[in-house]
Amino acid sequence: MKKYFVILCFIVARLSAQDGEVYLFSYFIDNGQDGLHLAYSRDGYQWTALRNGQSFLKPTAGKDKLMRDPCIIKGPDGLFHMVWTVSWNEKGIGYASSKDLVHWSPQRYIPLMEHENALNCWAPEINYDAKSKRYMIYWATTIPGRFPGTDVSGDGRYNHRMYYAFTKDFKAFSKPALLYNKGFTVIDATIRENNGQYIMFLKDETKLPAPQKNIRMATSRYIYKDYSAPSMPITGNYWAEGPSVLQKGKTWIVYFDKYRDQRYGAVQSVDLKNWEDISARIIMPPGLKHGTVFTITEKEFETFFK
Repeated sequence: MKKYFVILCFIVARLSAQDGEVYLFSYFIDNGQDGLHLAYSRDGYQWTALRNGQSFLKPTAGKDKLMRDPCIIKGPDGLFHMVWTVSWNEKGIGYASSKDLVHWSPQRYIPLMEHENALNCWAPEINYDAKSKRYMIYWATTIPGRFPGTDVSGDGRYNHRMYYAFTKDFKAFSKPALLYNKGFTVIDATIRENNGQYIMFLKDETKLPAPQKNIRMATSRYIYKDYSAPSMPITGNYWAEGPSVLQKGKTWIVYFDKYRDQRYGAVQSVDLKNWEDISARIIMPPGLKHGTVFTITEKEFETFFK
């Protein structure tokens, strides 16, 4: 009887482990020329590079063939969908999909802003909107002269605003529309749903007359419009960009690139109001830049990366 009890406990433990979660982080290194990198964690604080830090996918989309700021989500179709920045100065983004995060579909260039006199399409992200059963892609773009009041407040000629487009199949897209404009240059937005409210974490990209370069929050009842004015900064006295958010139980962890310090940082909160800087607890792979955190099951982890 004792023998069978031990076997039963082993089976239960094994099934529980397979039902558990593993956190993944998609990121790039250097200028993004070698493509997609992935890291994993089971506690959200210590991250280890997969495949010994080697690239999972070499970039082929766009003229400059970079893969910066990769964002991955798992859709209701069971596929992992990824978008990324293909260039510093092209008008579209890259897209590919995968069943297992290892083998990817042919890469495609999506010309989201080719109809505009745009300078760029930076740091695209994806959310799935269950209400409309569509994916929403959103990104930062500068259109010279569109917002003249802040033309000299950013870095050089860049004066970004956030834009979005909807798609059901990543083939047909709605006309891009303005997502966030509160009178300052803004990039690197990421959106999370919380009890019927949408929370946008964003970077205030203002450099002049006084640098901001911090992460703030805005909220809305709708995923695609009516976001509030930004909160006070949730990051500290350093330049931060590329926020990515992990909801771990009741705890919210916001990761970001302390790009001037050449390291990653994070803050955490249980109420989205009071934030604790936990940068000293975060261990990331060397060279990791502007990534996106997402979750897979333990079973998927063991299957994909065995």
